[in-house]
Amino acid sequence: MKLAVCCGLLMAFLTGCGGSRELTRSVHFDGSSTVFPISEAVAEEFLVVRPEVRVTVGVSGTSGGFKKLANGEIDINSASRPIKPSEIQALADAQIEFLELPIAYDGLSIVVNSNNDWVDFLTIGELQRIWQPDSVVKTWRDLRSDWPAEVIRLYGPGVDSGTFDHFTKAVNGKSQRSRADYSASEDDNILVQGVAGDHYALGYFGYVYFFENSDKVRLVPVDTGFGPVSPGATSVSSGAYAALARTLFLYVRTSALDRVEVRDFVAFYLSNTAQFATEVGYFNLPESISGQTYDRFEQRLSGSIYQHEPKSTRLSRKGLL
Repeated sequence: MKLAVCCGLLMAFLTGCGGSRELTRSVHFDGSSTVFPISEAVAEEFLVVRPEVRVTVGVSGTSGGFKKLANGEIDINSASRPIKPSEIQALADAQIEFLELPIAYDGLSIVVNSNNDWVDFLTIGELQRIWQPDSVVKTWRDLRSDWPAEVIRLYGPGVDSGTFDHFTKAVNGKSQRSRADYSASEDDNILVQGVAGDHYALGYFGYVYFFENSDKVRLVPVDTGFGPVSPGATSVSSGAYAALARTLFLYVRTSALDRVEVRDFVAFYLSNTAQFATEVGYFNLPESISGQTYDRFEQRLSGSIYQHEPKSTRLSRKGLL
């Protein structure tokens, strides 16, 4: 990504030397590490067609990105969960309108070391026993009597991650409710390295990071009551993996769309999401939903369709209410 950005800057400089006086324009993007791979791919491809635009893509987590959006530091936040009412309130307090744009599906993935030969599947109940705040599970044998009496070493996202929010709500019944004695990182690649290098490890992250590292870690099917199921295009879209499936989003500061470079970048992103999603390891939205997403963008329909905004601070909307 850094190389692509530098190349983009160099091309913009060379264009200027050739006679164009157009200044390099910027799009500031931050948020989810889960969404990062597709955002990085789109940003690199956008530089090919619009080399005068510098797109910076940060990874501060879904929650961290919403904080930056409310502070006016970025144009776009990528999120691996819907916006929370408290985050809507923070944006309203800052008089910032936003567009909520679903872009793809993800299947949150439970993984073990590739040499783990005892875990055939895990149930939601077993995941809860492992990850609940008062968990007494220390070893694999604490889960099943025929498993090794070896300490389970846990890896997972940090508290600013949308993946952490989704997993804790799906497994423990409440967002942010989790045991704290695990190796945490907002960088999913670090989590992959941790599980890959630890024979007795267990971790979780977005499917794209398993997709990129299937030779290093092993995917664990999850039984939610209807038999073990692994995340995949069919299981996610059909609802068979519903407990750990989720929608991924872009949240765009509405006023930023007054700048042509931001507007063009978002349009490019939405027009090419289906291609890049499957290439990097996401699952495409149905055409009906992706079409509605593009309509929301074109009409600048501000606000969230997933959360109700606080009435006392509700901003004027263009066709949403």
